[in-house]
This record gives sequence, structure tokens and C-alpha cells, in this order.
Amino acid sequence: MAQSVAGPEIERLIQLLARLPGLGPRSARRAALHLIKKRETLLNPLSDAMRVANERIVVCSSCGNVDTSDPCTICRDHRRDASILVVVEDVSDLWALERSGAINALYHVLGGVLSPLDGVRPEHLNLDRLVERASRPGVVEVILALSATVDGQTTAHYVTDLLSHLPVKVTKLAHGVPVGGELDYLDEGTLSAAIRQRTAF
Repeated sequence: MAQSVAGPEIERLIQLLARLPGLGPRSARRAALHLIKKRETLLNPLSDAMRVANERIVVCSSCGNVDTSDPCTICRDHRRDASILVVVEDVSDLWALERSGAINALYHVLGGVLSPLDGVRPEHLNLDRLVERASRPGVVEVILALSATVDGQTTAHYVTDLLSHLPVKVTKLAHGVPVGGELDYLDEGTLSAAIRQRTAF
């Protein structure tokens, strides 16, 4: 068993950092050491920012995004196209779409996808609120921006059925060859999807 090389407070910092996505024990040690070396310029401001965020972060009651206000910044933005709702699995997906700048619509975070093996059923997702929002006058399209996994596509079919009584167009993201992708490096599933969803040139 490896011996501790620092006090319990520093070891706890390392253990907490190791829980973050993409950081293992060795990366967490390097990150902790960097934070400690840059205590005045990095560790103290980070600590303050985390404290403030912990006190002020809320989940938007309209879309499910996380922000420091309710409704969130996106829902309050009157420049957005309120006729389109983009349905995503998680807040990280919302943030990814926003970084792309591909669409200027409103979002709806489901909080997961249907997964019988993991015990995630419809009542565990933010579906009632989605139906309510999609029923509003002026909403003409619901874009299902869900993962191309079995669970993601199962959820997409379920949501489509759920919204079938409404006068809205339900669309999904295209799947296939990524921009800059070479065919030789793509898997068979991606290539099949690209062929099935081909478009006019």
C-alpha cells in the first residue's frame, strides 16, 4: 500500500479531484500540486468561485438548465427563436450545442434517457414539462438532440409518440460522416446511418 506523501487535507483534495471526469489518481495529484503552487492566483480564486457557485446554482424550472437564476439566462433571452425546442439528455449536451452556435432556440433538458436496465423509466425524466412546453402556442418544431445509442433512440421514439397529438414537427439530429471525417476510419454503424440519411448535393 502506498504511503501518504502529504497531510490528510491535501490527500482529501487529491481524492476529490480524482472523482472529476477525465482525472485519475495521478492526474489529480498533478492538478492538486499545481493548485497548491499557484495558491494566490489559482487555488484561492477557485475556492471562492466554487463557494459562490455552490450557494447560488439553481436548476431552471422551465428548461432544466443549471444557472444562477431561475428562469435561466437562455430562457430569459428574448432574441431566441421560441418556436423551436431542442430536447437534450443532459446540461452538458445543451452547453455543447451552445458552444457550436448552430442554433438559437430554446432547450429542454430531460435529465437522462430511458434505460430499463438502469431502472430509468418515463416518470424519472422531465417529460411532463416537455409536453406542456411543446403545447404552447407558437411552438412549431421539437428537435430531438439525443445520443445515437440504443437508450437515446428509444427515448427519441418515446418522446415522438408522446408529442404525436400536438401540431408540432418532431425532428432529430442527422447521423453519419463527421465534418472532416475520412470514410476509412469510420465504424460500420456510422457509415450505414450516413448512407440511409443521404441528402441531395
